[in-house]
Amino acid sequence: MKYALVTGASRGIGKAIAIELARELKYNILLNFNSNLKAAMATKALVEAEKVHCELLQFDVADAKSSENRIVEFQKNNPDAEIEVIVNNAGITRDGLFMWMKPEDWHSVINTSLNGFYNVTQPLLTAMLKKRYGRIINIVSLSGVKGNAGQVNYSAAKGALVAATKALAQEIGKRKVTVNAVAPGFVNSEMTANFDEKELKKLIPLNRFGEAEEVANLVSFLASKKASYITGEVININGGLYS
Repeated sequence: MKYALVTGASRGIGKAIAIELARELKYNILLNFNSNLKAAMATKALVEAEKVHCELLQFDVADAKSSENRIVEFQKNNPDAEIEVIVNNAGITRDGLFMWMKPEDWHSVINTSLNGFYNVTQPLLTAMLKKRYGRIINIVSLSGVKGNAGQVNYSAAKGALVAATKALAQEIGKRKVTVNAVAPGFVNSEMTANFDEKELKKLIPLNRFGEAEEVANLVSFLASKKASYITGEVININGGLYS
């Protein structure tokens, strides 16, 4: 059975990606979430409505041991499962001016977005390389390519993930495993719920926030065989705000 693993997939962009990969590419879904079981169960039902299997994997991507244990446990219990797609979507924000930023707000954001990429991807990479096929897609951010005041920690984490995307793509391209990043701008989700949309959309040429499903459509393309000659790229999806 072929699977796509999506981290942070119980809500928002991750949820939309999981559903789209099931609908469009018919992947069975490994749905990672950290704490919100109710939301994860609701997303699982929507994924399985697309006539594929969805398995919940509860772990904090920032916790290396927990991440590895859950992944290894799944592989042990499902020896016929092939994880062809990894979408590193899990991320958190702890916004505030850098001069007043607490150490825990710095480290928690770095640990989730950047270390989470390592903790999830590295244990799965050998199997992809042996099979000579795979898709690794990292969800970064406008903050990671442009920088954003009040988000030095988030910009640092996502900017580092952009660099990691480009470097890993060069390492493993010969094995036909692609690595790309998707950088959303302002997208309607819980993460942007407190943003002043009326003011911010004035800065956006398309004059609106994006929808999670629009990001999911791009991720689905990159996860497909149609994107076989695209690797090491960072694709902005921000309504023209920045390129």
